[in-house]
Amino acid sequence: QYIIKIYKQIMELTVYLSGEIHTNWRDDIIKKCENLKLPIEFLSPVTNHQLSDDVGIEILGSEDKKFWHDHKSAKLNSIRTKNAIEQADIVVVRFGDQYKQWNAAFDAGYAIGLSKSLVVLHSQEHQHALKEIDASASAVTNTVEEVVKILQYTSTNKI
Repeated sequence: QYIIKIYKQIMELTVYLSGEIHTNWRDDIIKKCENLKLPIEFLSPVTNHQLSDDVGIEILGSEDKKFWHDHKSAKLNSIRTKNAIEQADIVVVRFGDQYKQWNAAFDAGYAIGLSKSLVVLHSQEHQHALKEIDASASAVTNTVEEVVKILQYTSTNKI
């Protein structure tokens, strides 16, 4: 009796793109992956900053204090974020240069806690500030192109 092992050469992936929302890095990754015909489904948070900030009061009513305004929105946004991270095979977290992305750090920690494969994307300037997150990541990248190559290798066994 023979045992035959068949190794799947192509792996379909679900990738969550977390992090800063002020540049088009997500679109760049998605377009480059589409051009390579990679079998990847992409998920992301709500990237409309105003909508994300105000969803709580838009749905659940206004608040007198900014704390409760933000609290409502954070809770509603967490529904999408938690579900997307849980569905993802790989979580890519981008830390931008202009703002402190505490939400991105939280997403990275949540992904690590769920034992998700984590790819971090940030400039060299943030290496020291993000050293703990970087130490837990599967890969630390500085460019969109590096992220795309990792996704290509992971999904197709090719570079």
